[in-house]
Amino acid sequence: MLKFLSKVKIEFNALDPRTASCLEFLAQCNARQAKESNPACQLHVKRRTDDHPPQITVTFVNGVEEVFDATSTPAQTIRTMILEKGQSLETEQMFREAGEKWPVIIPEEELHQSFPGTKPKKAEEKK
Repeated sequence: MLKFLSKVKIEFNALDPRTASCLEFLAQCNARQAKESNPACQLHVKRRTDDHPPQITVTFVNGVEEVFDATSTPAQTIRTMILEKGQSLETEQMFREAGEKWPVIIPEEELHQSFPGTKPKKAEEKK
């Protein structure tokens, strides 16, 4: 997850009962495997003393920043969203390195072409 991020900022009040998502996400970020995936990722924890709701701010390697409301978004959902966005970034980078335009635009007529489909070998063997 961290390999797609350059910075993670987790803000919460330790006495606030809504901090579960922040603490779980912090634990995921501190995991050995996560740290090894991107040692350059900066992890900032801001312990607040006011009533500001817990939030998680992530900065992707391309500079895009996204803020998550940790009171209503579970840590696993945030992690999944980061992984999906990261895969999109990887795909974009792969196309750009190959000299292709991004985003890929598929002509309308190709979208409606029929596809013959393929049968798995096991299905053919059963016949």
